[in-house]
Amino acid sequence: MNENFVINIGRQLGSGGHLIGQGLARELGISFYDKELIQIASQESGLAKEFLEQLDEKKGQGLFRGIFGLRNSVMTDEFYFNDNYPSSEMLFKIQSDVIRDLAEKQSCVFVGRCADYVLKDHPRAVNIFITADLPDRIARVCRDQHLTEEKAMDYIKKMDKKRADYYNYYTEKQWGAAASYHLCINSSVLGIEETTAYIREFVEKKLNLTNK
Repeated sequence: MNENFVINIGRQLGSGGHLIGQGLARELGISFYDKELIQIASQESGLAKEFLEQLDEKKGQGLFRGIFGLRNSVMTDEFYFNDNYPSSEMLFKIQSDVIRDLAEKQSCVFVGRCADYVLKDHPRAVNIFITADLPDRIARVCRDQHLTEEKAMDYIKKMDKKRADYYNYYTEKQWGAAASYHLCINSSVLGIEETTAYIREFVEKKLNLTNK
């Protein structure tokens, strides 16, 4: 029996989900994937990394409008599909295939990219959603993105909508809804380190890792 396990993290912008995912991977001694998936998807598909990065940034922007908006940027003729436009479903499939392949080979933490849906049939998956109080989210985005509070608030609204649109479109589930995950947690309550520890304990109990 394959003993590999996966932790799939959905998160609101500014909730510290990336940091928590990194901490979980480090403490459990497993691999961590967030933006790294773009590099791997580029290698596997032959598509330009710059193209995939721009598409990743635009995901959820009406999905198709975001893709078409790349028409005259980094794309060249070799990167077109179906009447000179890339298929969003094809690009989602490339990324999904990478996620499934990695999960088959090793235990991983995946952040975003509908990994909980992509790995819905994985027998040892734990799906987590991380939120945080709005003042904490604004403060983190201000610090990380070097924005004013007003601009950080606008950015948070924009990115949350993009993530929700992308997730809801591909999974037919509701982004951030408790029914879509095994655990939803507010990182503002315990802080990043204690939230990481709490999730680790939850994962270990759910997967019976403490007895290994």
